[in-house]
Amino acid sequence: MKNQRVLDIFLRLLEGREINLNELALKYNVSPRSISRDISDLRAFLSENDSTSEIKYDRKKKKYEIFSTDENKLNNSEILAVCKILLDSRAFLKSEMCGIIDKLIRQCVPKESFAKVAKLVENEKYHYMELQHKKSFLNNLWEISDAVKNHLKMEVTYTKMNGGEVKRVINPVGLMFSEYYFYLLAHINNYDKEKYFKYKDDPFPTIYRLDRIKKYKVLDEHFQVPYTDRFQEGEFRKRVQFMTGGRLQKIKFKYFGNSLEAILDKIPTAVVLEKKSEYCIISAEVFGEGINRWILSQGKDIEVI
Repeated sequence: MKNQRVLDIFLRLLEGREINLNELALKYNVSPRSISRDISDLRAFLSENDSTSEIKYDRKKKKYEIFSTDENKLNNSEILAVCKILLDSRAFLKSEMCGIIDKLIRQCVPKESFAKVAKLVENEKYHYMELQHKKSFLNNLWEISDAVKNHLKMEVTYTKMNGGEVKRVINPVGLMFSEYYFYLLAHINNYDKEKYFKYKDDPFPTIYRLDRIKKYKVLDEHFQVPYTDRFQEGEFRKRVQFMTGGRLQKIKFKYFGNSLEAILDKIPTAVVLEKKSEYCIISAEVFGEGINRWILSQGKDIEVI
């Protein structure tokens, strides 16, 4: 009977329910002091087993509560920030995104804060807008990432921007997310670059938007990647402004705007060479032709040197 009492108390604590000494004493036909000793036994058990949780009595609320002391877990502010970023990314279908958000809150937020945190993102979940492709690929991410990690070739059928389809055998080297979309970066296997590529000597991978991959198959065939030639997603991300193909290039421009910080944040490789009263001279190393679109969008604030 004592074991059942202790488990009942522990379950109530985990679920955030009230621990009423008199009520439990009546339920188990013992004194309130016995229930108090049960709580002490639970405290001792958690302490002896180096648990990251402890039981405290809140005098204002007049109730016992269990708290986690694990600093590796997300607090309320951190989980709220993660949820906001996820919702703003619009990366998944509404049902998938709402499911991820709910799981994060349940697993990371203390029971007493669950309703409060859930309420703060409820409106954004309700008005969440899916992307136009409305395709689900969440379950494919791990398999594709595993192919990248283990250097396994893939066979893909890909829908191009003009609606045409191509079938390729590729060597996947990276999986990235940028501005609403996931992208697979890969080198095309046994493909005539001289005939079909604009930049025939381009050493950088081809970029495939994941939602445009109509179907794929991970092949039981490895490809070799010399350590010195390995693809580094972090270095690539610093140099890409839009997920478009092209060459690695160096640019220099004058910036006449009033938000230099925004420019340096947008282009992580940017370096301020000179500051003048009316403008700054900035240089940067960037990948692809997407930088051209961005420069045009800045109007008179940027003059390319």
